[in-house]
Amino acid sequence: MKQIEVSIMGNSYRLGCPEGGEKLLQEAVARLDKEMCGIRDAGKIKARERIAVLAALNLAYLLAQRPAAPAPKPAAEPESTASAIDASQLDGLIDKLDRALEHDGHLL
Repeated sequence: MKQIEVSIMGNSYRLGCPEGGEKLLQEAVARLDKEMCGIRDAGKIKARERIAVLAALNLAYLLAQRPAAPAPKPAAEPESTASAIDASQLDGLIDKLDRALEHDGHLL
């Protein structure tokens, strides 16, 4: 896992990031930093922890408002041999079996 250095509300943090996820993490950090700085700059709240909680709630609320992404469709299952055979083919196979077994007097 790759480590990247980020700054949130003027404080530096070293965060773990999966390979190839740096850009997405940087975008998330920028969004969080903007949200936290906006709350701080509004002047009502000074404690970093409270600012972080309010920012997290604001961002979670925005995510909850988004329409849910459609669930990925499951891969089509291959048809079984029985369902791939149409009714006329099935009738033909039954006729062949009947003819093959008609002289056999010992049916199970």
